Formats: sequence, C-alpha cells, structure tokens
Amino acid sequence: MDELTGAARRDGVERHVVGAVVTDDEGRVLLLRRRADEDHLPGLWELPSGRVEAGENLLDALRREVTEETGLTVTAVEEYLGTFDYRSGSGRATRQFTFTVRVAPDGDLRPAEHDAAVWAAPGDRHPVSPEVGDLLTLYRTATG
Repeated sequence: MDELTGAARRDGVERHVVGAVVTDDEGRVLLLRRRADEDHLPGLWELPSGRVEAGENLLDALRREVTEETGLTVTAVEEYLGTFDYRSGSGRATRQFTFTVRVAPDGDLRPAEHDAAVWAAPGDRHPVSPEVGDLLTLYRTATG
C-alpha cells in the first residue's frame, strides 16, 4: 500500500481517495447516487468512496468509508482493482484507489451521504462517470 501512495505523491497527487466495489452473493455491485444539488458530478451513480484522512492507511480508510457511506461492515478486502485520477470539486489533483470488498450479510444498507442506493446486476445500466464505468467493466471481466 505504501508503494501506491508513494507513487501518487511522486506524481504530484495531493489527495488520496479510496473506492469499493461492494458485491453480494448474487454478483451485484452496490452503487450510490450523488445528490442532485452536489457541485461535483451531481446525480451520477458511484462506488462507495471517500477521502483518506491524514495518518490513515488505504485499507483502514476503505473500511471506514464503506461503513460511513453505507452502514455496512467490510468483512474482507479481496482485490486491488486499480486507480484513476481526477480534479476534485475544489480543483485538487486526486487519485482514487479502488478495491473489491465483501460486507457482512446481515448489514442494514443506509446510504448516509447519497440520495439512493441500488444493487446493480451485470446488465443494469446506471449513469456513472467514465472512470467508474471502466472499473466496473474491469471487475465484470475479471469475475466473468
């Protein structure tokens, strides 16, 4: 993990974000919809994600963000999927590190910072950013 964040710093990335491809036993992926009044990507569906706090490692941030954004508890971090870079709403160079995770099956989904949540099946279409679309394609290809 230190290699990932070190490379980001060398690339001039100021802000680190973690994202999670949360899956269920039916192969569906959890997507959250950004509120329409958001300044950055309003109304788009996204993966649970959020900023890595000072002094926090990527995996701790991942577990915390999934719980904060969904109410679900991460039971396993399975695979590192990759990164993408973007400019945050404030204009900061940002890199998202995305992982696949499993959550406790008895959790109660509560999307705290979004206006909707959906468990999306492979053929479902929801408007996502190109970067999230690429990650979902990569995940679907890897899992068949």
